[in-house]
Amino acid sequence: MTTTAPAGVLAALFPPHVHCAESFGDPSEERLLPLEAAYIRDRSPRRRRQFATARALARQALGTLGHPPVPLLPGPGGAPRWPVGVTGSITHTDGYTAVAVAATGRLGSLGIDAEPARPLPRGVLRLVSGEGERGALAALPEGRAPWDTVLFSAKEAVYKAVHPLTGIWSPLAAITVTVHADGTFTARHPHHPAVRTGSWGVHGEVVVTALALPPAHRAAAG
Repeated sequence: MTTTAPAGVLAALFPPHVHCAESFGDPSEERLLPLEAAYIRDRSPRRRRQFATARALARQALGTLGHPPVPLLPGPGGAPRWPVGVTGSITHTDGYTAVAVAATGRLGSLGIDAEPARPLPRGVLRLVSGEGERGALAALPEGRAPWDTVLFSAKEAVYKAVHPLTGIWSPLAAITVTVHADGTFTARHPHHPAVRTGSWGVHGEVVVTALALPPAHRAAAG
């Protein structure tokens, strides 16, 4: 059983013109549109439930922008093909699924990520971070959050925000992130080098991170 809310955990990390929907609990058997059902037919039952829950939430969020229900199929990089004039991002982890969308007149792109609120598996941090990033994590207050997971999640959110703009794959280790104890992080991407600020939060058993990028004309002006 899932419970959904049009705004809550994720919406608190974004400005008000980002429209969010989220689900707590196990993925459910939501109704898919025919093209979506055909795309996901051969996947595992759990993957089909995750896919269906995410599409139901996406249609809920898109409805707040005035968009009717449309099939949301993955593009070449795996991210959904959003309707014209929309940028968005989807994330899911155990017990949590979320979607964020915005009009491209207000934002150039956005990225969200959710991870279990526990330390990363042994060895993962060194694969995705540099020595300076790890040193900065060690200086953060103990017990406040699983800082390595916040860092990892922030890098995922940055990747999701930048990839639709560039189409270039970049390893997480190439994305530089500094996590701050005030619920923000700063990030630099090798193919989108301006320093940007995102937000993070720990809610129960889930770490959630979010990054919004301005439209191209505003980014150039800034």
